[in-house]
Amino acid sequence: MIGVYDSGVGGLSVLRELLREMPGEDYDYFSDGAYCPYGPKPPQEIVLRARTITEEFIRRGAEMIVVACNTATAAAISELRARYILPFIGMEPAIKPAALHSASGVVGVLATAGTFKGRLYLDTLARFASDVKVIEQVGTGLVEAVERGDFDSPQVEALLRRYITPMVEAGADHIVLGCTHYPFLEEAIRRIAGKGITIVNPAPAVARHARKILSTLRPPRTEGTGSRIFRSSGDDTILKQLASTLV
Repeated sequence: MIGVYDSGVGGLSVLRELLREMPGEDYDYFSDGAYCPYGPKPPQEIVLRARTITEEFIRRGAEMIVVACNTATAAAISELRARYILPFIGMEPAIKPAALHSASGVVGVLATAGTFKGRLYLDTLARFASDVKVIEQVGTGLVEAVERGDFDSPQVEALLRRYITPMVEAGADHIVLGCTHYPFLEEAIRRIAGKGITIVNPAPAVARHARKILSTLRPPRTEGTGSRIFRSSGDDTILKQLASTLV
């Protein structure tokens, strides 16, 4: 079984890509809704939650865990890899492809405060984005909107316009989605950003990487349909609604 978790329902955007890559695998998805959002929380609290969730996955038979949360990856994945023997797949900041393919030399990044402070993001920025201008924007309120199932209300559109418009006006031709909740807002983001701007969702690349890592353990199940379990530490209403579109 592959364990997949996020602070809430955002990681379903990653699970969707995992199902495309390896539909025959068994998946156990955990939404830590009682502690969502992770973004404003101190790193040590996120690490504690990561350890608790990991140990439950191990008890349930997980052979690999996908940390489908940028904030949790930034705060906890190094400790998880050091503490536990099974492989962990985290969310890689998609700065590299955006920087490499930007024609304007300006890239926008929409993420949580926790992701921007993480070593992984900062290292990636230093390695691959030294030749481009990066406009960082904390997406305050967006995770909470997705957790409510609100993807396209006037209130959400107003938030997105406040965040996206300055990137566009500064000449950004790529906008990186630095939180797994944000792909659920991608339609609205595209409408606001306009034509000619590439929206970078790292989830497909993460799913391909997960398949590659699993293949070092055994052949991935790329055919058929495996089991899907969805659990939450909080209200699971939106989780059930979104999960129903994946199974």
